[in-house]
Amino acid sequence: MSRRLFGLALALATVPFVTSAVPDTVTVDGGQISGTAVSGVRAFRGIPFAAPPVGNLRWKAPQPVVPWPGVRAAHGFGAWCTQEPFPAGSPYASAGVTEDKPGSEDCLYLNVWTAASAGDKRPVMVWIHGGAWTRGSGAAPIDDDGDSVGVGLARKGVVIVTTNYRLGVFGFLAHPELTAESARHASGNYAILDHVAALKWVQQNIAAFGGDPARVTIFGESAGSWSVNALQATPLAKGLFHRAIGQSGGQLASTAPLVTTEEAGVGFAKAAGADSLAALRALPAGKVLTTPFRTGVNVDGYVLPDTIRNLFAQTKHHNVPVLVGSNANEWTTLGNPAQYPKTMDAYRQRVEKQYGDSVRDYDAAYPVKTDADIAGALLAVGRDTWFTLEMRTWARMVTAGGTTAFLYQFTRVPPGPNPAWGAYHAAEIQYAFHSVGARPWATDVDRRLSDQMSSYWVNFATTGDPNGTGLPKWTAYDPNTEPYLEFGDMVQIKNHLLKPQLDFLERFQQRRQDAR
Repeated sequence: MSRRLFGLALALATVPFVTSAVPDTVTVDGGQISGTAVSGVRAFRGIPFAAPPVGNLRWKAPQPVVPWPGVRAAHGFGAWCTQEPFPAGSPYASAGVTEDKPGSEDCLYLNVWTAASAGDKRPVMVWIHGGAWTRGSGAAPIDDDGDSVGVGLARKGVVIVTTNYRLGVFGFLAHPELTAESARHASGNYAILDHVAALKWVQQNIAAFGGDPARVTIFGESAGSWSVNALQATPLAKGLFHRAIGQSGGQLASTAPLVTTEEAGVGFAKAAGADSLAALRALPAGKVLTTPFRTGVNVDGYVLPDTIRNLFAQTKHHNVPVLVGSNANEWTTLGNPAQYPKTMDAYRQRVEKQYGDSVRDYDAAYPVKTDADIAGALLAVGRDTWFTLEMRTWARMVTAGGTTAFLYQFTRVPPGPNPAWGAYHAAEIQYAFHSVGARPWATDVDRRLSDQMSSYWVNFATTGDPNGTGLPKWTAYDPNTEPYLEFGDMVQIKNHLLKPQLDFLERFQQRRQDAR
């Protein structure tokens, strides 16, 4: 199904209701904007929340919005941030980005969907998209043309905001010259500063859309969840949000020091043929984009005063309730089984090199008896290392800090687009956004699950507790009993998610950290 047909299908599948919505023209930072109606919801797209980070503003903290005259038509999305497209055939490929249209550096825009009346104080949910911090957009978090992205949740009583942020080298380059010019003696975490700027915009403007700035929930998937994790750690986000939802992604395993990322930045500049910061800023965006770069946050002493893990361990994070979890088959669309060992001998060489003295414990957690077991074990360890363990650790650290956490696992195998992927990475997004009803493959099970899952999300954003009338009880996380909610063919509470596997990986990671 095409992205535009999906948007139309969702509009037709959703029954309109009557509301005295926010006015067609709204005043925000920078001037007045006008929106459009989408299936009974007001949509305002392409709203600037910062000045274009171009020219001398490339690799600087976001600056105030440039005012505009008259009424700005917020009817279409702002440009996607500059990025390379996903490889051909990727389930995450987006129609809006191609090699010929890689986006723009002028991309700091956000979007609002609301069914609120003027003067209402509805909970606000701010979505941060995924894409490995290198790809994606606030325009299409659920693989449609964006027209209806926020409709399902807005109709359930929240105000939805989706936002862009600088990606790849544009959002994460650290360099000694950038650090030297910074009043904070920091560089590299520009994407996180973009998130902070967007949240400040929400605090200052969301009331005009019927939203409550005192009830803001940040939520995101994959790299969007990395961002939520980082925002909960950075002191710069204090008071800007009140609950957090992380879907399949955390940054608790490690955070690079500034000096390491500065060294990488020097190497990047050399590879790009730039001998100064001025020369770097003068490079065409295409040259910057295609020069190899490894994306990630760093401990810069400003955005992140310490590693994210240490900030949580020392209870220096923002002590707000969290709802976190991951999917049962995260690695099926991210791993590459074609490159896995095909024989037991090759497999043994790989795992003995990787796990060293811990290999016997690894074998007990991920047993492999025959060649046919190899791919399943490696898919499982990839899932658990990068996702399942991170989310359990996040829940544990928040709980240890004295705040409530709710843990989940998504196990439903969507009938489309490819059931062989299982409950794949990002499969849950369409359910959480209450958009499954428009899918041609959706069954009654999928529609019911989407209604339940989105209700938990909205309840959590409303009160800090996902539970509500008609929903199976979701027990808060406890490190002793380890309850979690399974979102599968049934929604039910379970305990001790993949405990032998996660306990092994936790011990192994701790040994590596102790050895450093």
